[in-house]
Amino acid sequence: MSGRGALLIGYGNPSHGDDGLGQAFADRIAERDLEGLTVQTDFQLSADHAYDMAQHDPVIFADALMSGDEPFRFEEVIDPKPEALGSHTVSPPAALALCTLLFQTSPRTFVLGIRGHRFGDIEEGLSDTARANLESAQAFFERWYLSGRDIETLMVGRAGG
Repeated sequence: MSGRGALLIGYGNPSHGDDGLGQAFADRIAERDLEGLTVQTDFQLSADHAYDMAQHDPVIFADALMSGDEPFRFEEVIDPKPEALGSHTVSPPAALALCTLLFQTSPRTFVLGIRGHRFGDIEEGLSDTARANLESAQAFFERWYLSGRDIETLMVGRAGG
């Protein structure tokens, strides 16, 4: 673990129902004021986030998942080969690739995807199922973060882990 401190970036659009899960997660974690953790929110990832990544280690991206059976998934970005890169199509792997290319540093990077169920409509607030998944993801994240950020010691991608 680096002495640069961790960075959590929660992104998505809270005006589109469960698409706001990433920001809601980041807001909840910011309220916890965890030592050594910087928290940011945004509507989408951009190339500018590569600079922020270069200042931190590890980096965690939180976003809504549109499909899957689990309440959340937590995965490390191992091979940052983005499929596409544009001003509106920056993915976590693309941000890590940019960080490596532009700043010659590759922080350990994770993606926390929280399963949502109601997307698309212009509607504030999360569905009941998304709120329950958010609770599970928060409990997991706090255990992971406070245990020294060792992914191998936790049951990854399971709410009961």
